[in-house]
Amino acid sequence: MAPIVSELSNLTDFVVKKGNGVKGLAEIGIERVPDQYIQPIKERMDMHQALQMPSDLAIPVIDMSKWGDRKVVDSICDAAEKWGFFQIINHGVSVEVMENVKTATVRFFSSTAEEKSKYTKENSPTNHVRYGTSFAPEAESSLEWKDYLSLFFTSEEDASTLWPPQCKDEALEYMKNAEPVIRKLMEALMTRLNVTEINENKSSLLMGSKRINFNYYPKCPNPELTIGVGRHSDISNLTLLLQDDIGGLYVRAHCTDANGSIVQNWVHIPPISGALVINVGDALQIMSNGRYKSVEHRVVANGSKDRLSVPIFVNPRPSDAIGPLAEVLETGERAVYKQVLYSDYTKHFFNKAHDGKKTLDFAKI
Repeated sequence: MAPIVSELSNLTDFVVKKGNGVKGLAEIGIERVPDQYIQPIKERMDMHQALQMPSDLAIPVIDMSKWGDRKVVDSICDAAEKWGFFQIINHGVSVEVMENVKTATVRFFSSTAEEKSKYTKENSPTNHVRYGTSFAPEAESSLEWKDYLSLFFTSEEDASTLWPPQCKDEALEYMKNAEPVIRKLMEALMTRLNVTEINENKSSLLMGSKRINFNYYPKCPNPELTIGVGRHSDISNLTLLLQDDIGGLYVRAHCTDANGSIVQNWVHIPPISGALVINVGDALQIMSNGRYKSVEHRVVANGSKDRLSVPIFVNPRPSDAIGPLAEVLETGERAVYKQVLYSDYTKHFFNKAHDGKKTLDFAKI
């Protein structure tokens, strides 16, 4: 008979401190989501409502194979303005590299709790490598049904020494292969912000630091009661997301109802083989003075299958000050965001539970 949750005398100790994660909960065969994971009703996903979205309301899919075509650049900028999310195909990152990093994700999370716990906040040899669960357990009233490994890139040497052996080679190879894609996307997006050249200073602001995460969402006994990831927008400039074929990523979109009124609802981003999901983060919304939109998104829990995803977060350096770019304001446009230190912005984000787009208030004038 499967154990009941009450038999786990200290859930936090089992899930967080001992490194079992929610994967450990799923593997002992719990029949009901522990109370700590039950979300308030307003934060649960109304799948019926999501499924009633108009069929023509879909995130753009952009073919990068015709990169020299101005239409491709315009499509990227249009998608960043209207949606804040889009998918790209024929981007140049090989299927083999993407499959290898997904395999490495499974390999890491299949490690023993003892192995994974070497990288918890208490045990990790560096702040740049962190294995954890949920988002910010110490600040959350309801936990999220997700385990993760977060790797901040400082150098290949550090990565080779400090990143977990189960996945470091595949993570580095994937990041290397993604570099040209990141630069092309940034060059495209800058054209609509009056930036004609990405010099050293701009490169630091736009692509000065990178973090790769391995996210694992175990099968959940009551997916309707909890959430994989709560409502939030990323704090990056751009995020490149590799997702598997399970699905479950939703973005908040504006649409028109039968009465002609503008309503907000959740739109699924369906997995496309070989595609990468791109989204604008808060930092780029701030630098573009609101032209490009970081958009709320969330991940639902799944009752029948495990899910994984691998995002690369492309950020300013922690020591950079971010604010509307001078080129954006040179036509007399009024700044709606102030200059803030990026490290202060990230601390504000990570010291609280997911709360939609409220982090942006930290930078508003």
